[in-house]
Amino acid sequence: MFKLVSRNTLKSDILKIYDNEREKVLKITDKNGSRMAITTDMWTSSNKKRGFMVITAHFIDHTWTLQSRVLRFVYVPSPHMKDVLAEVFVNCFLEWNIDRKLSTIIVEYYSTNDVMIRLLLNKLDTSSLMLGGFMLHMRCAAHILNLIVQDGLSLIGDGIERIRDSVIYCSGSPKRRQKFEENARQLRVQCTKELVLDCKTRWNSTYLMLSTALIYKDIFLRLAKRETSYTCLPHDYD
Repeated sequence: MFKLVSRNTLKSDILKIYDNEREKVLKITDKNGSRMAITTDMWTSSNKKRGFMVITAHFIDHTWTLQSRVLRFVYVPSPHMKDVLAEVFVNCFLEWNIDRKLSTIIVEYYSTNDVMIRLLLNKLDTSSLMLGGFMLHMRCAAHILNLIVQDGLSLIGDGIERIRDSVIYCSGSPKRRQKFEENARQLRVQCTKELVLDCKTRWNSTYLMLSTALIYKDIFLRLAKRETSYTCLPHDYD
Protein backbone atom coordinates (compact mmCIF):
# COMPACT_ATOMS: atom_id res chain seq x y z
CA MET A 1 0.00 0.00 0.00
CA PHE A 2 1.28 3.43 -0.91
CA LYS A 3 2.61 5.37 2.07
CA LEU A 4 2.12 9.11 1.86
CA VAL A 5 5.35 11.00 2.45
CA SER A 6 5.55 13.85 4.92
CA ARG A 7 5.15 17.49 3.99
CA ASN A 8 8.82 18.19 4.71
CA THR A 9 9.94 15.31 2.49
CA LEU A 10 7.71 16.50 -0.33
CA LYS A 11 9.02 20.05 0.03
CA SER A 12 12.61 18.83 0.01
CA ASP A 13 12.03 16.72 -3.13
CA ILE A 14 10.41 19.64 -4.95
CA LEU A 15 13.30 21.97 -4.10
CA LYS A 16 15.82 19.37 -5.30
CA ILE A 17 13.97 19.01 -8.60
CA TYR A 18 13.89 22.80 -8.93
CA ASP A 19 17.64 23.10 -8.27
CA ASN A 20 18.43 20.37 -10.81
CA GLU A 21 16.23 21.93 -13.48
CA ARG A 22 17.64 25.37 -12.76
CA GLU A 23 21.18 24.11 -13.30
CA LYS A 24 20.14 22.59 -16.63
CA VAL A 25 18.61 25.86 -17.82
CA LEU A 26 21.61 27.84 -16.54
CA LYS A 27 23.95 25.71 -18.65
CA ILE A 28 21.76 26.33 -21.70
CA THR A 29 21.64 30.10 -21.20
CA ASP A 30 25.39 30.28 -20.50
CA LYS A 31 26.20 28.42 -23.74
CA ASN A 32 23.71 30.44 -25.74
CA GLY A 33 25.45 32.94 -28.00
CA SER A 34 22.37 34.70 -29.34
CA ARG A 35 20.40 37.51 -27.78
CA MET A 36 17.31 36.84 -25.70
CA ALA A 37 13.85 38.34 -25.93
CA ILE A 38 12.12 38.69 -22.57
CA THR A 39 8.36 38.45 -22.03
CA THR A 40 6.47 38.95 -18.81
CA ASP A 41 2.97 38.60 -17.44
CA MET A 42 1.27 39.14 -14.11
CA TRP A 43 -1.48 37.27 -12.27
CA THR A 44 -3.44 37.89 -9.10
CA SER A 45 -4.21 34.88 -6.93
CA SER A 46 -7.93 34.29 -6.44
CA ASN A 47 -7.75 33.60 -2.71
CA LYS A 48 -5.36 36.10 -1.14
CA LYS A 49 -5.22 38.59 -4.02
CA ARG A 50 -1.43 38.45 -4.16
CA GLY A 51 0.37 39.54 -7.30
CA PHE A 52 2.81 37.25 -9.11
CA MET A 53 5.02 37.94 -12.11
CA VAL A 54 6.56 35.48 -14.54
CA ILE A 55 9.66 36.30 -16.59
CA THR A 56 10.36 34.14 -19.65
CA ALA A 57 13.38 34.17 -21.97
CA HIS A 58 13.11 33.28 -25.67
CA PHE A 59 16.14 32.64 -27.87
CA ILE A 60 17.46 30.70 -30.87
CA ASP A 61 19.93 27.98 -29.90
CA HIS A 62 22.92 26.71 -31.90
CA THR A 63 20.65 24.35 -33.88
CA TRP A 64 18.40 27.26 -34.91
CA THR A 65 15.62 25.99 -32.66
CA LEU A 66 13.43 28.45 -30.77
CA GLN A 67 13.81 27.91 -27.04
CA SER A 68 11.65 29.37 -24.26
CA ARG A 69 12.50 29.08 -20.57
CA VAL A 70 10.76 30.46 -17.49
CA LEU A 71 13.46 32.24 -15.50
CA ARG A 72 11.45 33.47 -12.57
CA PHE A 73 7.97 33.24 -11.08
CA VAL A 74 7.99 35.68 -8.22
CA TYR A 75 5.64 37.32 -5.74
CA VAL A 76 5.47 41.07 -6.29
CA PRO A 77 4.13 43.01 -3.29
CA SER A 78 1.42 45.56 -3.92
CA PRO A 79 1.37 48.24 -5.14
CA HIS A 80 3.18 47.18 -8.31
CA MET A 81 5.30 50.31 -8.50
CA LYS A 82 7.64 50.93 -11.40
CA ASP A 83 10.77 50.84 -9.22
CA VAL A 84 9.73 47.52 -7.65
CA LEU A 85 9.17 45.93 -11.07
CA ALA A 86 12.46 47.29 -12.40
CA GLU A 87 14.29 45.78 -9.44
CA VAL A 88 12.68 42.37 -10.06
CA PHE A 89 13.88 42.44 -13.67
CA VAL A 90 17.43 43.51 -12.80
CA ASN A 91 17.78 40.84 -10.11
CA CYS A 92 16.54 38.19 -12.55
CA PHE A 93 18.93 39.25 -15.33
CA LEU A 94 21.92 39.31 -12.98
CA GLU A 95 21.00 35.99 -11.39
CA TRP A 96 20.91 34.30 -14.80
CA ASN A 97 23.86 36.30 -16.16
CA ILE A 98 21.93 37.51 -19.21
CA ASP A 99 22.02 41.27 -18.60
CA ARG A 100 24.40 41.67 -21.58
CA LYS A 101 22.47 39.28 -23.85
CA LEU A 102 19.12 41.09 -24.00
CA SER A 103 17.42 42.01 -27.25
CA THR A 104 13.92 43.17 -26.25
CA ILE A 105 11.61 43.21 -23.25
CA ILE A 106 7.95 42.84 -24.18
CA VAL A 107 5.54 44.30 -21.63
CA GLU A 108 1.88 45.27 -21.59
CA TYR A 109 0.80 48.67 -22.85
CA TYR A 110 0.65 50.58 -19.56
CA SER A 111 2.24 53.92 -18.68
CA THR A 112 3.76 52.29 -15.58
CA ASN A 113 5.74 49.96 -17.81
CA ASP A 114 7.03 52.89 -19.88
CA VAL A 115 8.58 54.44 -16.77
CA MET A 116 9.74 51.05 -15.52
CA ILE A 117 11.72 50.43 -18.72
CA ARG A 118 13.40 53.83 -18.38
CA LEU A 119 14.44 52.94 -14.83
CA LEU A 120 15.65 49.57 -16.08
CA LEU A 121 17.83 51.20 -18.72
CA ASN A 122 19.49 53.27 -16.01
CA LYS A 123 20.43 50.07 -14.18
CA LEU A 124 21.77 48.18 -17.24
CA ASP A 125 24.91 48.66 -19.30
CA THR A 126 23.30 50.20 -22.39
CA SER A 127 26.50 49.73 -24.41
CA SER A 128 25.75 45.99 -24.44
CA LEU A 129 22.21 46.50 -25.76
CA MET A 130 21.11 46.88 -29.38
CA LEU A 131 21.28 50.54 -30.46
CA GLY A 132 22.15 51.50 -26.92
CA GLY A 133 18.85 50.16 -25.60
CA PHE A 134 16.66 51.99 -28.11
CA MET A 135 15.08 48.68 -29.17
CA LEU A 136 14.74 47.23 -25.66
CA HIS A 137 11.14 48.31 -24.97
CA MET A 138 8.51 46.48 -27.01
CA ARG A 139 4.80 46.86 -26.30
CA CYS A 140 2.80 43.63 -26.34
CA ALA A 141 0.77 43.44 -29.58
CA ALA A 142 -1.66 40.94 -28.03
CA HIS A 143 -2.38 43.35 -25.18
CA ILE A 144 -2.93 46.25 -27.58
CA LEU A 145 -5.32 44.09 -29.63
CA ASN A 146 -7.13 43.17 -26.42
CA LEU A 147 -7.58 46.86 -25.55
CA ILE A 148 -8.97 47.57 -29.03
CA VAL A 149 -11.46 44.69 -28.83
CA GLN A 150 -12.45 45.59 -25.26
CA ASP A 151 -13.26 49.11 -26.44
CA GLY A 152 -15.54 47.65 -29.11
CA LEU A 153 -17.16 45.22 -26.68
CA SER A 154 -18.03 48.11 -24.38
CA LEU A 155 -20.65 49.16 -26.95
CA ILE A 156 -22.58 45.96 -26.22
CA GLY A 157 -21.56 45.74 -22.58
CA ASP A 158 -25.10 45.40 -21.19
CA GLY A 159 -25.86 42.44 -23.45
CA ILE A 160 -22.60 40.73 -22.58
CA GLU A 161 -23.32 41.24 -18.89
CA ARG A 162 -26.73 39.55 -19.23
CA ILE A 163 -25.15 36.58 -20.99
CA ARG A 164 -22.43 36.44 -18.34
CA ASP A 165 -25.05 36.45 -15.58
CA SER A 166 -26.96 33.71 -17.40
CA VAL A 167 -23.87 31.52 -17.52
CA ILE A 168 -23.24 32.16 -13.82
CA TYR A 169 -26.87 31.32 -13.01
CA CYS A 170 -26.94 28.05 -14.95
CA SER A 171 -23.56 26.94 -13.62
CA GLY A 172 -24.16 28.14 -10.08
CA SER A 173 -25.11 24.80 -8.53
CA PRO A 174 -25.53 21.11 -9.43
CA LYS A 175 -29.30 21.53 -9.28
CA ARG A 176 -29.28 24.39 -11.79
CA ARG A 177 -26.94 22.51 -14.10
CA GLN A 178 -29.30 19.57 -13.95
CA LYS A 179 -32.28 21.77 -14.84
CA PHE A 180 -30.30 23.22 -17.73
CA GLU A 181 -29.56 19.73 -19.08
CA GLU A 182 -33.19 18.62 -18.59
CA ASN A 183 -34.45 21.56 -20.64
CA ALA A 184 -31.83 20.80 -23.27
CA ARG A 185 -33.11 17.24 -23.62
CA GLN A 186 -36.71 18.44 -23.84
CA LEU A 187 -35.76 20.85 -26.61
CA ARG A 188 -33.54 18.19 -28.22
CA VAL A 189 -30.52 20.44 -27.98
CA GLN A 190 -27.31 18.48 -27.64
CA CYS A 191 -25.02 19.75 -24.88
CA THR A 192 -21.84 19.29 -26.88
CA LYS A 193 -20.04 22.16 -25.15
CA GLU A 194 -19.83 23.30 -21.55
CA LEU A 195 -21.00 26.79 -20.70
CA VAL A 196 -17.97 29.04 -20.41
CA LEU A 197 -17.59 31.96 -18.02
CA ASP A 198 -15.18 34.48 -19.44
CA CYS A 199 -12.36 36.45 -17.90
CA LYS A 200 -13.45 40.06 -18.40
CA THR A 201 -9.96 41.25 -19.29
CA ARG A 202 -9.42 38.66 -22.04
CA TRP A 203 -11.51 39.20 -25.14
CA ASN A 204 -10.89 35.72 -26.55
CA SER A 205 -12.52 34.16 -23.49
CA THR A 206 -15.49 36.53 -23.92
CA TYR A 207 -15.80 35.40 -27.54
CA LEU A 208 -15.78 31.76 -26.40
CA MET A 209 -18.47 32.49 -23.81
CA LEU A 210 -20.70 34.24 -26.37
CA SER A 211 -20.27 31.62 -29.09
CA THR A 212 -21.08 28.82 -26.64
CA ALA A 213 -24.08 30.62 -25.13
CA LEU A 214 -25.49 31.20 -28.62
CA ILE A 215 -25.87 27.43 -29.06
CA TYR A 216 -28.15 27.31 -26.02
CA LYS A 217 -30.22 30.47 -26.56
CA ASP A 218 -33.48 28.45 -26.75
CA ILE A 219 -32.70 26.87 -23.39
CA PHE A 220 -32.22 30.28 -21.77
CA LEU A 221 -35.60 31.36 -23.17
CA ARG A 222 -37.28 28.25 -21.77
CA LEU A 223 -35.67 28.74 -18.36
CA ALA A 224 -36.94 32.33 -18.22
CA LYS A 225 -40.50 31.04 -18.61
CA ARG A 226 -40.14 28.31 -16.00
CA GLU A 227 -37.73 29.65 -13.38
CA THR A 228 -38.81 32.81 -11.56
CA SER A 229 -35.33 33.21 -10.08
CA TYR A 230 -33.80 33.51 -13.56
CA THR A 231 -34.08 37.22 -14.38
CA CYS A 232 -31.14 37.88 -16.67
CA LEU A 233 -32.45 36.54 -19.99
CA PRO A 234 -30.50 38.10 -22.88
CA HIS A 235 -32.57 40.19 -25.28
CA ASP A 236 -33.04 39.22 -28.92
CA TYR A 237 -30.78 42.06 -30.03
CA ASP A 238 -28.02 40.86 -27.70
